[in-house]
Formats: sequence, C-alpha cells, structure tokens
Amino acid sequence: MMLIKRIDHIQLAAPTGGEDKARTFFQDVLSLQEVEKPLELKKNGGVWFSNGHIHIHVGIEESFLPAKKAHPAFEVSDIEALASQITEKGVAIQHDDRLPGAKRFYVNDPFGNRLEFLEWLAE
Repeated sequence: MMLIKRIDHIQLAAPTGGEDKARTFFQDVLSLQEVEKPLELKKNGGVWFSNGHIHIHVGIEESFLPAKKAHPAFEVSDIEALASQITEKGVAIQHDDRLPGAKRFYVNDPFGNRLEFLEWLAE
C-alpha cells in the first residue's frame, strides 16, 4: 500500500508575464529564495521559490483566474513579525480571529491568490 508522505510543493497560478511580480512578492515581501527550474520546464514560464522547508511553484496560466477561497496555509513562528514585514512592504493583510488556538491572517499575492499565515498558540 502506498501512503502519502508529505506535500512536496504547492503551485499557484499567475497570468502570462507575471514572473517579475512573483519575484518581487515571494522574494522581497516573504523572503523566499528563487530556485532554478529544470531546463525542460523553463519553456513553460513561471518561477519557483523555497526556503528549504516550503516549495512554491508559480505557474503561468493563459486563462488565469485567482484562487479566492482555495489557499495554502503557512505555519509561522512569529506571526507579528511577519505581519509587520509584509505591511512594511505595502501589502495589506486581513486578520482573522475565528480559528480557536491560533493567530492568523490572509494576504493576496500580486495576482489575487489567497494565502493564509498562522501561528498556533501555546496552551
């Protein structure tokens, strides 16, 4: 029997030509590093990012529509510091206190995709 081990990466969609906006957001705002795509995949466009633990692939989609409800959720260790870092870069955050035991907020990437950031509170 095959078991799912972990999520290898998440893929977010972006419109044609969105690579530079993705770099600005994921590198400059979220402090992730760009990862070189394999040669055979470069022709598809898009850009990849990682911090060693999380891998995000931003793929180009001709008939792009942002994910407004579906979203990845990233667990963070200092949510207040991350919120400050993001807002200092001019990106709006939407706080949400409806999840018991956690602090969290949402951000839209430059293409309108929803991203969640949360920190579980110690009991």
